[in-house]
Amino acid sequence: MRYIDIPGTDLHVSALCLGTVEFGTRLVGDAADRLVTAFLDAGGNFLDTAHCYAFWMENGLGASERGLGACLTRLGVWDRVVVGTKGGHPEVPPDYPRPDFFLAPDVLEADINESLDRLGVGYVPLYYLHRDDGRVPVSEIIDALNVAVADGRIGYLGASNWTVARIAEANEYAASKGLRGFAISQSQWSLAVPDWPMGEDPCMRYVTDEDAVEYARLGVPVLAYTSTAAGYFAREPEDGGSFGSPANRARHERVRDLAGRLDCSPSQVVLAWLMHHKPLTIPIVGTTKPDHLRDAMGAIDVTLTEEQVRWLREG
Repeated sequence: MRYIDIPGTDLHVSALCLGTVEFGTRLVGDAADRLVTAFLDAGGNFLDTAHCYAFWMENGLGASERGLGACLTRLGVWDRVVVGTKGGHPEVPPDYPRPDFFLAPDVLEADINESLDRLGVGYVPLYYLHRDDGRVPVSEIIDALNVAVADGRIGYLGASNWTVARIAEANEYAASKGLRGFAISQSQWSLAVPDWPMGEDPCMRYVTDEDAVEYARLGVPVLAYTSTAAGYFAREPEDGGSFGSPANRARHERVRDLAGRLDCSPSQVVLAWLMHHKPLTIPIVGTTKPDHLRDAMGAIDVTLTEEQVRWLREG
């Protein structure tokens, strides 16, 4: 395993992050313990969850945080891991009711406390805002989060699905006040570019070429979700879903070609492609199967040249 020091923090995290969306629902008890143990045995220590996971499943609201917290407690490994969770998500009716101003200080306060209660701890090292709300000034948001930093409930801050411009604005304000700003950005990023539009906030965002340049300039690393494009490169390209564009099909062909030449799996190639990027990028691997996890962890050993990185994307 390789490890990364997140700039401006004391967080020393594995180069791959384990996503835990399905903990507490599809992955419970011994099965969750085996997966986390396999991740730890491979050198992993970085895990990701959220307040809203997995409201869309039966009895799923809050299940990921509760399931992950219970698993880490059973294994007795809280001192070996860096857990990040996310709050500040807008309403998704009918299963996830929320106040209109979902980034208001009192809402963030409630989200933080509920997430800690579900996880069964009094402190989480990394706390993200899951979405942005342009109606709320960044000063108000940063001030509210730093209250929880000051009283020891959260360590460092992250933004998820925020524009680079708003992250920069928030960090400028934080620096001017001697407060903590956003140390990391969680956004969708993979070799395959999705076809869904990025509209007004709040929305899901993927990293564009222009965003990547700005993240590198700002020194803000990216935690990349849907890093393997929902398994697109591991199946036939005709079943592409939101990743089934002609450009992505050409990338699919190049990935398969290079995987054969490097004697590795297509998923390892696309994860390595992310890890060879600037800005500093940590892919999230979301799986319930230890064999899929072991395959993903093998991406650590795949070395790409700068020419191969460009060729995979551009041809």
